[in-house]
Amino acid sequence: QVRLVESGGGSVQAGGSLRLSCVRSGDPRSGHYVVWVRQAPGKEREGVACINYISDYTRYTDSVKGRFTISPDNAKKTVYLQMNSLEPEDTAMYYCAADFRGGNILTPANYNIWGQGTQVTVST
Repeated sequence: QVRLVESGGGSVQAGGSLRLSCVRSGDPRSGHYVVWVRQAPGKEREGVACINYISDYTRYTDSVKGRFTISPDNAKKTVYLQMNSLEPEDTAMYYCAADFRGGNILTPANYNIWGQGTQVTVST
């Protein structure tokens, strides 16, 4: 079974940058996809970026294209989310998830294993 731990969140002014890390232990039960998901108070969970860390296939939601980059370091069993040009609308708790079970690779409900989350706050 895979366990996930997120880190790298914090508070930053609009236009700034953060890099989030998702470290996994153990081997995945199914597939090699990792997704970054965010949830703001009063809003539904939203998949923002995902990667197959073997093939390097990636996908992003439209609102972060050109600003966020997802990348793997398989020797460290880590997936990163580099976030540039941050906006107040990016403020949320950010989670990573694995053990993809089929369907849309950006849909949070299609993953079985989740980390504890890391908070990102962007001020004006």
